[in-house]
Amino acid sequence: MQKTWLDGGSLLVVVTYLTHACMELRLGNRKCLLDPWLTGPAFARGWWLLHEPPADWKQRLCSADLIYISHMHSDHLSYPTLKILSEKRPDIPIYVGDTSRPVFWNLEQSKVQLTNINVVPFGVWQNVDEQLRFMILMDGIHPEMDTCIIFDYKGHLILNTVDCTRPNGGKLPLKVDLMMSDFAGGASGFPMTFYGGKYTDAWKASFIKNERKKLLNYKAQMVKSLQPKIYCPFAGYFVEAHPSDKYIKDTNIKNKAEDLNALINKLAPNILTWTPLPGAVLDLGLALRDPRDRNWITAPPAGVKLYKDSWEMDLYLKELNRAIGHEVFKHRSWIQFYYSWAGFRDYNLVVRVIETDDRFEALADGFDYLVDFLDLSFPAARPEREHAYLEVGLTKTLIFVFLQDQLWTSMYQQYVCEDLCSHWQLYIIVKSLLNHVFLTETVTLQKIGVFSRNPASSAADNLDQVCLVNRELQWQVGRKTFRPFSCNCSLDM
Repeated sequence: MQKTWLDGGSLLVVVTYLTHACMELRLGNRKCLLDPWLTGPAFARGWWLLHEPPADWKQRLCSADLIYISHMHSDHLSYPTLKILSEKRPDIPIYVGDTSRPVFWNLEQSKVQLTNINVVPFGVWQNVDEQLRFMILMDGIHPEMDTCIIFDYKGHLILNTVDCTRPNGGKLPLKVDLMMSDFAGGASGFPMTFYGGKYTDAWKASFIKNERKKLLNYKAQMVKSLQPKIYCPFAGYFVEAHPSDKYIKDTNIKNKAEDLNALINKLAPNILTWTPLPGAVLDLGLALRDPRDRNWITAPPAGVKLYKDSWEMDLYLKELNRAIGHEVFKHRSWIQFYYSWAGFRDYNLVVRVIETDDRFEALADGFDYLVDFLDLSFPAARPEREHAYLEVGLTKTLIFVFLQDQLWTSMYQQYVCEDLCSHWQLYIIVKSLLNHVFLTETVTLQKIGVFSRNPASSAADNLDQVCLVNRELQWQVGRKTFRPFSCNCSLDM
């Protein structure tokens, strides 16, 4: 589009931060909402909102002209939030990218009624009106799932890379007017919920610190290379607020938005930065007209609550708690039937599966059994031969994920043993218990290259890859289709 000047202070382009990855963009007379997670938990009960969204968030949600949802993770695709939307405005246009793992894969089971979901191709401008258009792009690292978006209003560009690691394969426009991205890290339960061997508290602290530093430097260098006029870190404002996750909360130290902005200011002092707070407003027109006048940022009203101190957990945890004691895990014959049906054997691994509480203490009346995958037997004690051995604790969160057919990412913070990642064949088997993916189909797909474990990757990367691939397998088996990925869309401005 031909670039035309934005009148400073005229509210033609106003960006309001709501919480986490949710921004409201007012572009002319259109209001666009990004990734609305505004209530309830994400990842079962692992994450809760750090920031208190503005008091009028429901009105903002239901008055949007369009909503963009970047990917299927529940801190972006929030069914508790969308349920509220569906009760008032189920017809609001919602736009998602045409990822091979559909964003709304679980819509029917969620029972949320939305009537205007639009799946759009990558790299194609979508015209909203004569002055506004947007383009959704895929990630170069996780093209099957992650997306980002560019808005073009009167020739002025807003780039939101969300959680993408290498958005559009690295091919992005330079000197956009506003760029937004994630910053925090700490999205995985690794290594906080792993124990034994090298996984001491000291090792974990060192690992987390190094990973945090690498992410901070990577984000800063990416921003420096793209030279946006203004940069805003977001999509990292979550907290492990459930009491059972206190150890994770205390151990899983995350990057601060202020630290990333300070590093960017040092590396590229010409780039303006904004650290948002709930209800804070950025007037892009005013910022571009006179960058030296910091009045282009409006702080939240005085006295407004910025940080949450309660989350109505009981309201959202009732269904999760109902998973305790589900009979499918109580009958030994049913468990044995499953493993026999799956047919995974001739693998020198013995697994002990234990039902535990949220602190991974074995339940007195919970199930506790051994599976020997060499001959697919169920011994009362470990065999005397040399063998690989794992103990896997199943909490109510994990059982809930099984029963609800949710993603493994929903209980990243409930894992007990990293070695499970090393035995990825078993990992897929366990997930398929209530997910209806036959081992034979999984192995067939693995052999033709849909899945391959990278020995050079970290355990956390391989864990994530298995999680991603398992849902990909189910979807591709059902549709009998395989799609190559191309992550370099041309950005014809």
